[in-house]
Amino acid sequence: MKRILFWLIPIAFLATFYLYPLVSILKISLERTQTGILTPVLDVFNSISMLRVIGFTFGQAGLSTLLTLIVGLPGAYLIARYRFRGKALFRALTGVPFVMPTLVTAMAFDSLLGVHGWVNVGMMSIFHLESPPLEFSYTLWAILLAHIFYNTTIVLRIVGDYWSRLDPRLANAARVLGASQFQTWFNITLPLLMPAIAAASLLVFIFDFTSFGVILVLGGPHFATLETEIYYQTTALFNLPLAAVLSILQLIFTLGMMLVYSKLIANLARPLPLRSQMLVQRPFGSWRRRIFAVIVLGVLLTLLILPLVSLAARSFIRIEGERGQLNQPQKSFTLDFYRQLVISQKQSAFTVSPATAIAISLGYGLSTVFFSLLLGIPAAWSLTQSNLSNPDRHTRMSQLIGVALNAFLMLPLGTSAVTLGLGFIVAFNHPPFDLGSSPILIPLAHTLVAFPFVVRSLTPALQSIQSRLRYAAITLGASPRQVFYNIDMPIIGRAVLVSAVFAFSISLGEFGASSLLARPEYPTVPVAIYRYLSHPGASNYGQALALSTILMVICTLSMVAIERFRVAGMGEF
Repeated sequence: MKRILFWLIPIAFLATFYLYPLVSILKISLERTQTGILTPVLDVFNSISMLRVIGFTFGQAGLSTLLTLIVGLPGAYLIARYRFRGKALFRALTGVPFVMPTLVTAMAFDSLLGVHGWVNVGMMSIFHLESPPLEFSYTLWAILLAHIFYNTTIVLRIVGDYWSRLDPRLANAARVLGASQFQTWFNITLPLLMPAIAAASLLVFIFDFTSFGVILVLGGPHFATLETEIYYQTTALFNLPLAAVLSILQLIFTLGMMLVYSKLIANLARPLPLRSQMLVQRPFGSWRRRIFAVIVLGVLLTLLILPLVSLAARSFIRIEGERGQLNQPQKSFTLDFYRQLVISQKQSAFTVSPATAIAISLGYGLSTVFFSLLLGIPAAWSLTQSNLSNPDRHTRMSQLIGVALNAFLMLPLGTSAVTLGLGFIVAFNHPPFDLGSSPILIPLAHTLVAFPFVVRSLTPALQSIQSRLRYAAITLGASPRQVFYNIDMPIIGRAVLVSAVFAFSISLGEFGASSLLARPEYPTVPVAIYRYLSHPGASNYGQALALSTILMVICTLSMVAIERFRVAGMGEF
C-alpha cells in the first residue's frame, strides 16, 4: 500500500502534464481530418517520401549508435580499469556536451569546422586557398558527429561504471586455464558486459531516434527524420492530422524501446560477482598502456571538448572583412561581446537584458530541481522494492509492473517536443488548468525532461542499501523515521545531491519546450541565444557566442560538482 501511495505522486504529475496535453493536441489534430482518421494513416504508409523519412530516422540512429559505441567503449575501459590523475575532471568534461542546448552545439561545430571556423580559416591561410576546403554543415557527417558529441558520455557512464565493478578474477582464472586474451574477452568479459552495453546502446539509439535540433540545424533541408517532419508538417504545411499520425508512430516505437531499456536496466541489478572499484582499478604501468591511454583520451577530448573550446575562444575574437575575402580575415581580440550583454540597447533583440535571462534560467533551474526531487524520490524508492532475485510469481508480477512503470517514466524523453509543446499551449490555456500566462509552465515542462534522469540516478543508490542494515537498526529499537534518517539518508544523500545538480543542468540547457512556451518577458538563456542568432550582424552573433560561453561554464561547474559528490560505481542513467 505504501508503494502504491508513493507512485500516486509521479503518476498524477505525468497524467496531468504529459498525458493530458499529449491527448489534447492529438485529439484536436485528428479531428481536423474530413475524410476519416484512417486517411492520414494511409497517407503515411502509401507515401514513398514518408517511408524514406522513417527509414532515414532508423538508419541515422543506428549508424550514430554504432559510431558512439566505437568511440565510447575504449574510454569506458579506461574509466573502468585504471586510475589516473584528472580522471574525475575528464568524466566531468565529457558530460558537459550532454546538457548543452542544440543551438550551442551547432555554434560550437560552426566555430570549429564551419565556413569561418578555425579549421577552414587555418587551412586557407596555410595553403593560400580561395575558398573553404572543408564542407561540414548540412552533411550526414555533421549529424553523426553531433550525435557522437552528445551521447558518448552515456556509454562512458553506464558501461564504464558497470565494468569497473566486475571481478577481474574471472578473467584471470580463464587466462590461467589457457584462454587467450581474445577468448577471455569474447567468452567471459563481453557476456558479463552485454546488459550494460545493450542498455547504453538502446538509450543512445532512443536519443538519436528522437533527435530534433541536430537534424534541423546541422542537417539542413536535405535530411528529415520523424521529429523534423512533424515540425515541418505542423508549422509549414499546417497538416495537423499527418503530424499527429507521425507523432503516434514515434510514440509507439519509443514505448517499445523504453520497455526493452527498462528490462535491460533491471538486469543490471541481478546478482553478479562485483567488487569495489579500489580493488579492480590499477595504474597504467607499462608504456604500451600509457600510449593507448593517451590516444583514447586524446581522441575523446578532441571530439567532445575541442568544439566547446573553439566556441569559447571565438567569443573573444572579432572577425572583420567582407565574406568574399575569406582568405584574408581580420582578427582582433575583444571583450566587447561580453560588455554588450550588460548594456541596455534600444535596438536589442531583447525586451529584457541578457543578465535577466540568466537570472530567469537560474530560477527555472531551481524550480525544476524542487519538482524533480519531489517526484523522483518516491518513484525511485518504489522501483527498488522489487526483489529481482526471488523467482516466485508475486515477485515476477511486481517486477513486470516495475519495468512497465519505469518505461512510462522515461516516455517523455521519446515524445515529439513539437507535439508536446503545442499540447501545453492547447491544454493549459483554459480551465481547469489556465496556466498559459504563468511562468511556472516552463519549470513543469523542464521537469518532464529532468525527472527520468533523477529516477535513474537515485535508483542505484537505493538498491545499494542492504536490508540487514535496516533490520539491525530496527532490532536495536530504531523507529522507521530513525532508520530513514540514520541508515538511508547517509547512503542516498549524495545521490540526491547529484540528481539535483543534474536536473539543474538539464533545465539550463533545455531549448525545445522553452522555445514554444517562453514569454518575451521571461526568456531563458537558450531562448536568448536563439534571439541573438535570429538577428543579423556581427555584434548579435558575438553576443550569442558570449552567452553560450557563460552557459557552458555554468554547466561545466555543475558537472564537476556531480563528479565531486557522486557515489562511485553508480551510473546516472
